[in-house]
Parts: sequence; structure tokens; C-alpha cells
Amino acid sequence: MKVIVLFVFVLGALSAAGEDFFAKLGGKVTLNCGVSSYTRSLQWYHGTDLLHSVDQFTRRGASDLAQRSVVRQMNLEISSVKETDAKKKFACSADGKRHEHSLSLFSVLVTVHPSAVLKLNDEATLRCEVKGQHQGCEVKWQSPNTKSPTNPSTVQLKSVTSSHSGAWECIVTCGSDTFSQSLTITVQEPPTTTTTTTKSPSKPNGKSEKTCVTCSNNDASPGLLGLAWWVWVAIGVGCLVAILLMVCVIVLCVRVRRRKKRFLKMKGQQRPRHKKYCQCDHPTAAAKPKQGRRREKPSALPLHPA
Repeated sequence: MKVIVLFVFVLGALSAAGEDFFAKLGGKVTLNCGVSSYTRSLQWYHGTDLLHSVDQFTRRGASDLAQRSVVRQMNLEISSVKETDAKKKFACSADGKRHEHSLSLFSVLVTVHPSAVLKLNDEATLRCEVKGQHQGCEVKWQSPNTKSPTNPSTVQLKSVTSSHSGAWECIVTCGSDTFSQSLTITVQEPPTTTTTTTKSPSKPNGKSEKTCVTCSNNDASPGLLGLAWWVWVAIGVGCLVAILLMVCVIVLCVRVRRRKKRFLKMKGQQRPRHKKYCQCDHPTAAAKPKQGRRREKPSALPLHPA
């Protein structure tokens, strides 16, 4: 009887055991609840913080993680994963049955030395570093010309060729989860020359001359006085423009002078003329002598009676 009870307890513990999910820092991850359906209620917790509750009504928690997550069917989808998200365990409670899950984070750093722009026959090193890597994760490089990752996390390119140019992809596999980070390498090829030389038959003195089979346009005979035709066209246009400018300046000067003369002429005509009155040559009449004041007669004395 004890064996049967212990067996049932172990089965219940295994059924409620959670999973360890992997996520790339700053990426997106979906956590499975662990059950296929529920009848009454569903809650998602982050530690002791309530993220989402779904029953007759849908409620959302007040934490930052609750704002960055959403419940789709029964699974919890988290966007813009942060380091703080992995510090606590997640729990999914369906109809009172609790399932705990953990989240493991890591970041993928892809580098190439000395630079992503290489030349033929250069040496380069490709590294794919995974921070927070857990056991069971595998890191490999996939070259541009292969369909599956075959190279290790560090690739040494002893002699760079044109086949190395393209998009390299670092693929991280953790169980059923796969993450990738790409890196583009450019291989510069030296310019090709098209001129070839052939040897002419040797002369009697034993010297041979080289003749050009394919000559470029630079060897063509130069134009008049060593200048190309477009140079002469530019000189002609420039001279024509200069002549037109000189003519315009001369015409403007003549017009200004004419207007100035007209203005001065009109100004001279508008000046007021002073009237000249004729003056007689006859001497002026002599002034009349001034008459003296007449002496007043004394008034008669009053008569007194005798």
C-alpha cells in the first residue's frame, strides 16, 4: 500500500514539474503552461507577483514584466526579455494546479578580426561568444556556401578567398530552441587589367619591340593644341558670356549718363529768375523844407469889471 501511495506521489510531482526555457537577451520567448486546457481560472505568476489572471474577467498586473507580456491561449509570451526576468521563477496555475518554470538568458556576440572588409589571401578570425551559456547548448558557424552549420564557435580563415564573402550565421541550439546572429563579410578583389602585349619578331640586332594589342582611349591622338573638343566648347561659351556681360555694362552706363543729363537740364529750367526793374537816371526831387511850428497866440485875459 505504501508503494502505491509513493508511486502516485511521484507521478503527481513529475506531472507538475516545470521546464527550463531559453531566451536571447532582448528577444522574445513563449512559456508553455504545462496543461492543455482549464475550466475555471488561469493565473501566471513571476515569483509572488501576479502577471495575468483569466477567469470570468481578465486582469493584468502592474509590474513592468506584466506590461511586456501577454497570454495567448494558455501560454505566456514575453517581449524584450531583460536580465531581471530570469531572476525569479514563473508559475502557471490552471484550476488551482501549479506548474513552475525557469527562464535562462544568454546573449550572442559575433566578431571578426581584423575587420569585416577583407582582401584576398588575408587572415581573419570569426568568434561567436555566448554569455550565460548553459549545458546542453551548442554553438556553430554556418558559412555562406553551406546549408547547415558545420564550423565550431571560432573559425580561423588562413587565406581568404571570394567564397568566404557573404553572410555568416552563428547558430546556438539549446534543446529544441534555436537562436542565431548573422555577420556579413566582404572580400575585395584587385582590379583586373585588359591590356596585353605581344612580342614582335626580333630584329637583326637582337632587340625586340613590344606592340600594344588592346589600347585604351587615353592613347588616342589629342585634339587641337592638345585640348579635347569639350574644352574648346567650354572656352567658347565662356567668351560669349563675357562679351554679353560687357555689352550689358556699356548699355547701362550710356543710359545712366543720358538720364543724368536730362535730370540736370530739367533742374536748370526749374530755377526761379530774378526780375530786373529799370531805374531812372534823373535826380530825385529836393526834399521840401520843414516848416517850423507856429507860435500860438496868448489867450486873452479875462475882463474884470471896474
